Amino acid sequence: MRHTRKTTLQAYLFLAPALLLLLLFSFWPVGFGSLLAFTRYNLIDAPQWVGWDNFRDLFGDELFISALKNSALYLLVVPVIQLLAMLLAVLVNNNLPGIKLFRAAYYLPVVTSVSVIGIIWNFMYTEDGVLNAVLRWLHLINDPVGWLTDDHIALFAVMFITVWRGIGWYMVLYLAGLQSVPADVHEAAQLDGANRWQRFWRITVPLLAPTILLCSIMSMLAAVKAFEEVQILTKGGPMQSTYTALYYAYEFGIKSLNFGRALAASLVMSAFCIVLAWLNFRYLQPRDR
Repeated sequence: MRHTRKTTLQAYLFLAPALLLLLLFSFWPVGFGSLLAFTRYNLIDAPQWVGWDNFRDLFGDELFISALKNSALYLLVVPVIQLLAMLLAVLVNNNLPGIKLFRAAYYLPVVTSVSVIGIIWNFMYTEDGVLNAVLRWLHLINDPVGWLTDDHIALFAVMFITVWRGIGWYMVLYLAGLQSVPADVHEAAQLDGANRWQRFWRITVPLLAPTILLCSIMSMLAAVKAFEEVQILTKGGPMQSTYTALYYAYEFGIKSLNFGRALAASLVMSAFCIVLAWLNFRYLQPRDR
């Protein structure tokens, strides 16, 4: 018993520096920020307790409701990213000439600065940019499309960039999952007469279930928290059509110094993220086979 207590104490002593950092930079800010969501606070005056007023104001604000809808609509990128990333992982899992260069090319957007990506895609999306020029050359359009100035398509244009940025990251995760699948299982199935599609659907996908769960949760949370693309390319416009809930919190917190409202919006989004994570664990968690 004494030896067990000594071992436990040593373990906590080794964990103490990391736990202290988590307490200072994670748990304390989350707890204090959650408390401020129930106050009126502008960084200058002392916080004033207002109870649920910030939340009532939130759900009475049409802009926040619109931002919530945009954040929910942003989840459409998740199945697209997951499907394309899995297909690419299957492709680059083959030993083909130049496959390493192909992998690096798809991973390049992941490590590229968001500012650089914004400059590139802003140039692509302008009315006299590359994308409209290609579509005109293919005779698919007659007049230039305002990808970032048309309030009906601006959000989808921003979502496309999220897909483009995310495919490489999730491709690497799926590739790691594919390479952990035992080769003898596929060989046995092939000897039993299973074709490539049957082996993929009946063997690869079930064995990739933990990776699918991880990627699904990560991509959903990233989609709901979309901010960088909006900030760089549209700043919520045109006509607030690309406002997301996180950008709403940024506008009220950083620009307007209405930290109570901003933190209340952040708490609502945190609750939304928790629900999404729970749904993933509920329906995608691997079952015992």
